[in-house]
Amino acid sequence: MFKAPQSKYLVPHDGSFTLGNAPTRPGDGKWYSGRRLRKAVQKLDRLQMALYAEDRIALLLIFQAMDAAGKDSTIRAVMGGINPAGCQVFSFKRPTSTEIDHDFLWRTTRSLPERGRIGIFNRSYYEEVLIVRVHPEILETQKLPDNVSHDTLWDDRLESIVDFEKHMARNGTLILKFWLNVSKEEQKARFLRRLDEPDKQWKFNVHDVGERRYWDDYMRAYEAALGATSREWAPWYAVPADNKAYARACVAEIIVDAMDSLGLAYPQPSAAERAQFAAARAKLLGS
Repeated sequence: MFKAPQSKYLVPHDGSFTLGNAPTRPGDGKWYSGRRLRKAVQKLDRLQMALYAEDRIALLLIFQAMDAAGKDSTIRAVMGGINPAGCQVFSFKRPTSTEIDHDFLWRTTRSLPERGRIGIFNRSYYEEVLIVRVHPEILETQKLPDNVSHDTLWDDRLESIVDFEKHMARNGTLILKFWLNVSKEEQKARFLRRLDEPDKQWKFNVHDVGERRYWDDYMRAYEAALGATSREWAPWYAVPADNKAYARACVAEIIVDAMDSLGLAYPQPSAAERAQFAAARAKLLGS
């Protein structure tokens, strides 16, 4: 199966991840990263075309973060330079009544990328071990069977996620997961900018401010989820997100490194196809 590209932001696969090892600001002084991003996006465009043409491997990108961490803008900046025909973006909000009538992985499973395509999840099934863990009262709406143990529920869901991702990886899906790690102070500053700037006010949600009360609970939930589910075949990257340009460059470079390792190549025509091409060429020249 796939091997995760190395990065100092790679969440270890042995369960040893702690928030103390996850900075929100880059420590190498590379704050302006526009050139790095442009270079990576150009290479990503070429790799995506080969992925689409080869039509054998799917790429799933998962983005999780606290509100105002920059998920939308990162997805737009990193993926904006590639062919939209080979890319699908899904944003998962509050589950519908139909989705609640199924297990917690069902609604995202329906949106998995096809071979040759890049699928992007803006939030994902991880919400079920993040927001639901912070607000367990949500479980009352999920119609869980009586035999589901609430004592082991979170560990059981995390185990299901690991098994699910391993199944996907075994069957040709490359999975990369990004936690855009923003600080509480930077989130506050971004909320204030949304209030102050008319073209950003549409993004503001009063509910998001209230969720800041649960910041520590969310951090513990992220620490548990990332530590339990980062695997070689489905790695997590805890990317510092206090500087958006830096985060975007890091995400783009990790994706490029991962796709580079796949050895993607355009399909070579068979002998029969080459003979057909020669005949078509002769027909065109003679017309």
